[in-house]
Formats: sequence, C-alpha cells, structure tokens
Amino acid sequence: MSGVDRDRITAAARLVGGAGALLVTAGAGMGVDSGLPDFRGDTGFWAAYPPYARLGLRFAELADPEHFADDPALAWGFYGHRLHLYRATVPHPGFAVLRRWAQRVPTSVFTSNVDGQFQRAGFPAGDVAEVHGSIHHLQCLDLCGYGVWPADGTDVPVDPDTMRATGPLPRCPGCGGLARPAILMFGDTGWDGSHAAPALRRHDDWLATHRSRVVVVEIGAGTALPTVRRRSELAAAATGALVRINVREPEVRHGRGVAVGGPAAASLAAIDAAIDAAPGS
Repeated sequence: MSGVDRDRITAAARLVGGAGALLVTAGAGMGVDSGLPDFRGDTGFWAAYPPYARLGLRFAELADPEHFADDPALAWGFYGHRLHLYRATVPHPGFAVLRRWAQRVPTSVFTSNVDGQFQRAGFPAGDVAEVHGSIHHLQCLDLCGYGVWPADGTDVPVDPDTMRATGPLPRCPGCGGLARPAILMFGDTGWDGSHAAPALRRHDDWLATHRSRVVVVEIGAGTALPTVRRRSELAAAATGALVRINVREPEVRHGRGVAVGGPAAASLAAIDAAIDAAPGS
C-alpha cells in the first residue's frame, strides 16, 4: 500500500499474526471503502446529501429522535434512505480479511456502526456487539412494550430532492403507533436496547476470558465520538497490543501499539499480505 510505512505494516502483522485472540473494533471509517458516506464533519455529510446542505441541517441535528414526533416525514426520510443504502451496500474486501483472521483465533467484534455490514460479511450475529444498535431493527416510538422487531420488508420511499418520506411510515405492530429505528441517536432517552444487549453481554464475557492474550484491531474510529476508541484502549490495557487503522487520527500512545495511517480495505490487505509473507507462516 503506497504512502504507508512498511515497518508499521510489518509490526502490525507481527501483532495480529501472533494473537491468541482478536478484538475487532470499528467506527464509521470502516464503511467508507464500501462506498458509504463519510459523516465525519459537516462538509462530508453535506457532500453526500446536498438537500440537507441547502437546508443547513447537520448530521447531529437529523440523528435526533425528536424529529420522529415533530416531523416524522423528515426523520424517516433520513433513516429510510440510510436503511435502503445499507441494504444495497456490499462489504469491502477488508471484511473478508477479518473473517479469515477470525477463523484462526477466537474473535469478537465491537462496533458503533448501525449498518449491519459485519453480519452481511459473514460474521455471526452473536459475535458482533453493536453498541448503538442496528438500523435493521425497529421499535415503537412510544415504547409501548412490544419490544424490537426486524425491519425486514420495511421500505420507506424518499423524495431525493427533499429527502422526505413520501409513503406510509412504519408502524408498531403492538399499538399501531409510529415506529423508529432501534438505534441510539443523539440525546436519545427512548432507545430500546434490548435487541443489542445480549451480544454486548456476550462480548463482555468474551473479553473477560481473553483479555490477557487479546490483540485489538481498531478501524476507522475517531475521537469525536470516542466510544470505540475507549473500548479499544481499555481492552488492550493488559497486553498493550493495539493496531489502530485510521486515515486522519492513527496515533497510538501506549503499549506496543501500532499506528497505521491509511484506509480500512488497503490497510487490512497490506497487513494480511505481510502475515502471509512472514517466515513460518
């Protein structure tokens, strides 16, 4: 991979190739190589969604549960488009690299992404801890008690010029009220995390078992929303073994950490090639 320090790739390969267990942590940057929009900063978001630029609406303003009550067509225009986009997205080859590594050693995934790309790439759902939930599941806006259900078959038509929903909006099968995605939004006090909770508990148990021999591979997780970075650094505290892949913020300041300043797919491919090329591999 051009522009990346080969010594860092070699060091990352040495850590991953010698791992007794592997924790993959991923933020929004993991999906960029699959063609998903870059929401990091207003400029990237507005470049992906010009109608919102015209309205002056930022990502954090749209990812707000209050819109489902105040302007549900606006809210479902945003999330209906994302649901369709994520369904149509094919995971980039870096996911296949991670799957191969996961076949060698015990592996768990911890992600703030709600796109379901790890599951689509072949990771068992029980091995993917989705700390912010999943857009592929819905819940009642009013928390009537029905719980969380799959969004299978839910299709929300969206006007591309206004980014507003134009058809019937999803309803709760229990009470008939408005449904919303079962994901944690900004300032969200109404998220039903019951669907995400079992995988998160399994992840915590897995980490307690493997912490003393784990290598963490963090991909595309920035500092603006530090949930994934915090998990990576705490998980790697015992071993110091952290590989941080990030285009903008790759720095690692502790342990045996390795900073790889590059995109997800190319960086993972380079590390994988270095593992295969290592003596005795």
